[in-house]
Amino acid sequence: MAKQRGVQRLYIGEPAAEAIAAQAPDLIIVSATGNDSALKLIDQLSAIAPTLVVNYDDKSWQQLVGLLGEATGHEAQAAARVKAFDDREKALKKRLTLPAQPVSAMVWNADGRAVNLWTAESAQGKLLQQLGFTLATLPASIQQGHSMGQRKDIIQLSGENLAAGLNGNTFMLFAADEKSTDAVMKNPFLAQTPAVKNKQVYALGLDSFRLDYYSASNLLARLEQLFVKS
Repeated sequence: MAKQRGVQRLYIGEPAAEAIAAQAPDLIIVSATGNDSALKLIDQLSAIAPTLVVNYDDKSWQQLVGLLGEATGHEAQAAARVKAFDDREKALKKRLTLPAQPVSAMVWNADGRAVNLWTAESAQGKLLQQLGFTLATLPASIQQGHSMGQRKDIIQLSGENLAAGLNGNTFMLFAADEKSTDAVMKNPFLAQTPAVKNKQVYALGLDSFRLDYYSASNLLARLEQLFVKS
């Protein structure tokens, strides 16, 4: 869809105000947090075009679509897209047979030494909860000590806190395929966790690191594949 509509990447890595200015934009949208944030260029960008700073680490993708729809004058289209998805989500919820609860929802790092755990405020956490999943509660000491700065959507776990923090009865792996599932199952630090011992580890697709209409729709399809009995 992005290719069909001529969406272009302007730079890779560090944000480039020159590349943005060259497009003569009508509106610039800047992420408030994360590696894709260009907050440090906000003064330069604001001089180029009206600039909207969006914090996506505490919103569902539906909330974000509504905000962007309002900013761009596409409120009706945004509302229609969200309603269609929400209807599909409600229909799927009735058909799901949930795995063992609660769940630890995470992004597994390839080296096996750290994970980013999705919180209840993340888009991923919100979607799972809307479908009836329960997110595992972390020990208080880990919650207080590992918050990754100002971000509300993830808690980083590593070292001695890795196994203690992954205390869900099921592991839901975002931005992952079956290779990640195999890596988690073979990780010696997680061998005694309930999810690994009971083989309750599921990969939810490589495109689920950031949720939008397209990736969230793919995520629903994956959850249907995994947890709807034929």
